[in-house]
Amino acid sequence: QVQLVEAGGGLVQAGGSRRLSCAFSGSIFKINAMGWHRQAPGNQRELVATITWRRSTTYADSVNGRFTISRDDAKNTVYLQMNSLKPEDTAVYYCAAGGGSPGRWYFDYWGQGTQVTVSS
Repeated sequence: QVQLVEAGGGLVQAGGSRRLSCAFSGSIFKINAMGWHRQAPGNQRELVATITWRRSTTYADSVNGRFTISRDDAKNTVYLQMNSLKPEDTAVYYCAAGGGSPGRWYFDYWGQGTQVTVSS
């Protein structure tokens, strides 16, 4: 099993920044990629960013250039730095672990989610 614990959500004004963190532990040899997803009320869950164990990253078009995913191996933590936030970024953000490749990601383990609310 892989355990994921997110932190960093909250209320932020439009144009501001927020950094989410995801601490991972357990059988991490089972995974080779991690991702951040988000889900707004009434919307489907959206894959926002991914990072592989080789540190290759991908981003959804909606956040490309504003969000940055990174990993600190010493802390077993993945981050999502969110800049230039917009009200439409409001959602519950989930960290997930799995593997695959662009277009063929799979995520077997999920965190509990953290709410990000962007006020206009």
